[in-house]
Amino acid sequence: MADVTGPIRVVIVDDDPLVRGMLTLMLDGADGIVVVGEAADGATAITAVDRHLPDVVLMDIRMPGVNGITATERLRRRHRPPEIIVLTTFDTDEHVVRALRAGASGFLLKDTPPEQISQAVRAVAAGNPMLSPGVTRRLMQRVASGAETYEQARGRLAVLTPRERDVVLAIAHGRSNAEIAGELLMSVTTVKAHVSHILTKLDLDNRTQIALLAHDGRLL
Repeated sequence: MADVTGPIRVVIVDDDPLVRGMLTLMLDGADGIVVVGEAADGATAITAVDRHLPDVVLMDIRMPGVNGITATERLRRRHRPPEIIVLTTFDTDEHVVRALRAGASGFLLKDTPPEQISQAVRAVAAGNPMLSPGVTRRLMQRVASGAETYEQARGRLAVLTPRERDVVLAIAHGRSNAEIAGELLMSVTTVKAHVSHILTKLDLDNRTQIALLAHDGRLL
């Protein structure tokens, strides 16, 4: 989870210079957001992250050379990695689920309205995945290569306490911390503690990966 105390620093990664320019124009100077760098592929994205230390990376998936999925995997393995939002044409790009499994915090369609893009950047910078319940359900139906077997997923989920499993199920249904607190009759602070423990126990990076594992284990 990002710990942002000043303006949210963003790096934009896309092989199309027009897309990079459009996104920069949309975001740079928006309330609380500053675009600190750009990159044209996954390899230069890693260099740009090293140079600019962004809080959030907007990452295209399909790029020549090192693609967005590989770059996401490499960046999320680092100490204090940036949050990553993948850019996709959802209905035609089957790789989005692989990117989410790699640690991306969510995704945006490339034609998303500017105000929603800035909202997504702020959301992931605050540690909240940018996935609505409806979108989560669609993703679950499109889980492709890389999915764990039912037995593998159930084995991993077996380490959770009953209360932690309740939290996992709520996350898989797209509930926010506040909604989980209300449903399970606990404080938001307690929910956050449970989420932190779940991520550690399952060796995961974010809530999206929790939801995908819950799907693999057929908790839904």
